[in-house]
Amino acid sequence: MLNEKFIEDIIMVALSTGGDFAEIFAEDRYNTEIMMIGGKVDNGVSGRDFGVGIRIFKGFNSVYAYTNQYNKDALMDMAIKASEAIQGIKQDIVLGFTRYNYKNINPIECPPSKIGNSQKVALMREAHEAADNYSDSISQVTVRYLDYSQNILVANSEGRLAEDERVRTRIAIQSIASKDNEMQTGSYSPGAHMGFEFYDKIDIKQCGEEASRIAVTMLNAGPCPGGKFPVIIDNKFGGVIFHEACGHGLEATSVAKKGSVFADKIGQQVASDIVTAIDDGTIPNAWGSSNIDDEGEPTRKNILIENGILKNYMVDKLNARRMGMNVTGSARRQSYKFAPTSRMTNTYIATGKSSPADIISNTEFGIYAKYMGGGSVNPATGDFNFAVMEGYLVKNGKVDRPVRGATLIGNGPDILHKIDMVGNNLEYGQGMCGSVSGTIPTDVGQPMIRVSKIIVGGGSGVE
Repeated sequence: MLNEKFIEDIIMVALSTGGDFAEIFAEDRYNTEIMMIGGKVDNGVSGRDFGVGIRIFKGFNSVYAYTNQYNKDALMDMAIKASEAIQGIKQDIVLGFTRYNYKNINPIECPPSKIGNSQKVALMREAHEAADNYSDSISQVTVRYLDYSQNILVANSEGRLAEDERVRTRIAIQSIASKDNEMQTGSYSPGAHMGFEFYDKIDIKQCGEEASRIAVTMLNAGPCPGGKFPVIIDNKFGGVIFHEACGHGLEATSVAKKGSVFADKIGQQVASDIVTAIDDGTIPNAWGSSNIDDEGEPTRKNILIENGILKNYMVDKLNARRMGMNVTGSARRQSYKFAPTSRMTNTYIATGKSSPADIISNTEFGIYAKYMGGGSVNPATGDFNFAVMEGYLVKNGKVDRPVRGATLIGNGPDILHKIDMVGNNLEYGQGMCGSVSGTIPTDVGQPMIRVSKIIVGGGSGVE
């Protein structure tokens, strides 16, 4: 995208007022989004976005500037203006770039750009029909298709030069079930770091039916009892609780500022000894994976918590300076319009020894949360509340009737200590995570787990 001489000239100008590090991030991105409501295409957008960002460090301070203009004069002018915000003693710098080469862990078989929109719409219609035909109770189905190809280049004054291509594909199906004056929603949104071949690996009809199954099940569910008792949280998107209530607290973005409950706790026990938590950006073709992070560092498998002991944080370059730690390949950003910072990739609780059947049979009374919904978290304390999208009562070691209106209320670090059973059925769910560097694709995951005691907000008293 940019030649080495051009990059060198920009970096030299960026460091001209005394900065001690400079970085260029260039991005060329193609997007396609199509929305279908009620079986008809409501809107569709395809486009290209190109831009360049320049970041400069001086000690623990940084400045970031970006532009969508692609010419030397514009980039030089931006570098000059950014450098004026950094004052120091100019150092003699000799630049020599080493191109970082890697094995591509995310091979793409069928680039979405080679697939016509008519074929993409046909796929959406297939999902819509499966969801709509599931039950007479289904009153509306919405299908959203997304794919993008993002080509990036990262170069810095340390001599790093790296490029990567990220191709991601996702389909999101939402069904609404209605009866009398009541409505319930179900959704299912698989995705991957793949091309259109992704749809050969999933059953699109089953995806549509799953969204409607959830909606219909909850439409016919009774109220959830409230109280404090064991909760079984299923695999896949059940991992969103760890992601939100604990994962963000393990990002250097909050740790470096002492804004996390996990700050200064490396080597301490922060979870039950059967809990191991990992962030791994190297899982082939996973939704949150990439070959390099957005600072040009290779992604890696970072063990955050091992057998309950805090081992590491997710660390970007600027916060590595502040914390005196090494980077972990965890720097991410939505686009060139954002400076990168430490973010999760594919974050999960590792496989345990219990079978799902054992977890359920060993629970005398509690709630089984099959699918989690939205929630809110205070990252400084880990306090959270999450809605249960699909839930069931557990009685005498068996899954009983479906219940709706359940909300899980607790504290992330506290819940980590109360996980007393971890299943052997690890799977992942796909989501979008928002933070200071924008909204990025992340996988959340876990096997089925049981929390020995948690507050459940519901629609009736304890049974």
